[in-house]
Amino acid sequence: MSARRGGGAGRPRTPAVYRKGPLRTLGRLDRRAFDRVASTHLPGLEYVLPRLSRAADHGVLWFTAAGAMGLTRRARLRRAALRGSIGIAVASPVVNVLGKQAFRRARPVVDLVPPIRIRWKLPTSHAFPSGHSASAAAFATGVAMEAPRAVAVPVGAAAGAVAFARIYTGAHYPGDVLAGAGIGVLAALGTRLVWPARPPVARVTRTATEKVTITGDGQGIVVVVNGGAGTAEGAGEVPLLRGSVESAVGVLRRELPAASIVRLGRDDDVDKALGEAAARAEVLGVIGGDGTVNAGARAALEHDVPLLTIPGGTFDHFARALGIETAADAVAAYRGGRLGRVDVGVITPAGDAEGREAELVFLNTAGLGAYTELVERRERLEGRLGKWPALAVAAARTFRHSRPVPLLVNGRPRRVWLGFVGNCMYGSRGPAPTWRRHLDDGRLDIRLVATGERVPRLRALAAVLAGHLHVMPGYRAWHSGSLDLVAPEGGLRVARDGEVTSLPRAVRIAKRSGALAVFCPPTPPRRGGSGADR
Repeated sequence: MSARRGGGAGRPRTPAVYRKGPLRTLGRLDRRAFDRVASTHLPGLEYVLPRLSRAADHGVLWFTAAGAMGLTRRARLRRAALRGSIGIAVASPVVNVLGKQAFRRARPVVDLVPPIRIRWKLPTSHAFPSGHSASAAAFATGVAMEAPRAVAVPVGAAAGAVAFARIYTGAHYPGDVLAGAGIGVLAALGTRLVWPARPPVARVTRTATEKVTITGDGQGIVVVVNGGAGTAEGAGEVPLLRGSVESAVGVLRRELPAASIVRLGRDDDVDKALGEAAARAEVLGVIGGDGTVNAGARAALEHDVPLLTIPGGTFDHFARALGIETAADAVAAYRGGRLGRVDVGVITPAGDAEGREAELVFLNTAGLGAYTELVERRERLEGRLGKWPALAVAAARTFRHSRPVPLLVNGRPRRVWLGFVGNCMYGSRGPAPTWRRHLDDGRLDIRLVATGERVPRLRALAAVLAGHLHVMPGYRAWHSGSLDLVAPEGGLRVARDGEVTSLPRAVRIAKRSGALAVFCPPTPPRRGGSGADR
């Protein structure tokens, strides 16, 4: 028994646009290719492909995969899930609202398709282009732009299988599928116009002369654990972060049983504990957020030992820039024995005779003006609201009340409303971007919004949340090896790697190029020329 579609016996009527010229030839080839696939028998796939095609109805398969990736603690997988979902949101209306209505191509006649394959409800929409293929290609392309190959390849294979299943089950001609897939790929690539894809790993030049003793059981490693990383004062512990820290400790105890683990209490002096640990360590390990890693970097610099970063905080920007997203990644980096030298940003009181004793270190960013207020408010709210809601609420409250700060910037008077100084050049345009292509370029990334007494509040809030600070009036950006700041009214406050610090009225922000030795993953992924040179 055969099934037919197309409004009558035989082949469906061809629209006038296909009746002459090259389109007629392409239509004939398209139908011939469809007949070839329809008559092909693929043992085992007779049951698999129809079910896979049906699972992709309304994007259910892809949104389920996105949800699973979003539940992980891997930032790359969360970005991949979000980019793939945005790609579907762009591709679907283009295909279903514009494409199908513009071409109005009839569905194939399924005379040659075995009934066992036709397990879906007969579509009533037009055939060209294929919506399923567009969604599959958009999601797979978005994932491939962000996720590691171990995830991107299976998702891409599933997307290809869904696209082929639309032909195999008689829902579409091959031309419908190719057109839909093309639209999906373009939709996903188009997301880069407003949200640039970040490189998986920042570049770090591997040191050729430095040697470090690697032991199979971790002998010589001293790991300092800050279980309170990422929690605001008075907010209590965040269960998810607490679980992450304990999970990291469990991995270390299992993989490196001889490593010495030092747990910090709530009232312990972090700098003192890290200094004592670095003094007796061959390798200093740190489990905690960026603030704890910052303190660990200073201890490692003072005692000239390499730093092993192990994620355990809210953001873990520095560890993720190195390509270390889990404790297992950190263990692999240690066992690989590959050291790299990264730049360190330093803040020194102007004219201070104490030299490096008075230096304040930052590995990621130093923020000025409203940014310090934003950080403090976000930390107070984060334990109750979560990271992104806390950021939105803190931004709204900060921009309602903040005022520009009078500063001398390299000797020039400015009223700085928002300031950002990055250790190395950052790739996006927001007020505090989060990714870099290099960790050893010898430059400071300086961005300031200098404005009058009144700040355009709504525009400022939208610019910060959208990550496009450059649209603000008074925005200036440049790169340099140093920056001199003077607060004529006194009381300069700076947020270093998320930790707010009060400073003297006059400071110099500079670089110590290649000062810090860090462990790098042995086999970093390479994509778009941004992999590490190790």
